[in-house]
Amino acid sequence: MRRDVAILIVEDEDTIRLGLRDYLVKAGYTAYVASDGAGAIEQLLDYKIDFIVSDYRMNPLGGHYWVRFLQRYCPDKKIIFTSAYLDSGVEHPFPVITKPFKYKDVVDKIELMLDG
Repeated sequence: MRRDVAILIVEDEDTIRLGLRDYLVKAGYTAYVASDGAGAIEQLLDYKIDFIVSDYRMNPLGGHYWVRFLQRYCPDKKIIFTSAYLDSGVEHPFPVITKPFKYKDVVDKIELMLDG
């Protein structure tokens, strides 16, 4: 458990966003949520975020532009993308977890990246 790590979940599907938030909180993390890239920017401005778990396809700010934003403005953050549309074999600048996923798989990847 890492109580000193704040994770931002950026996901447009309510059940995934809120379920993952609850799972991360039970695992000992601080978790913030946003339903799109624009909401995520607000959270990044308001809170100290260490780690971002983000869906790839979202409106109004998602996909390639969201990736480019994170590369440029969040180089100090650890980032994982989730997607039903991005195959983990596709070249992408951040690790990808393919949907559907188990919340434990996300936590395991977070732990691995924090330890590495």
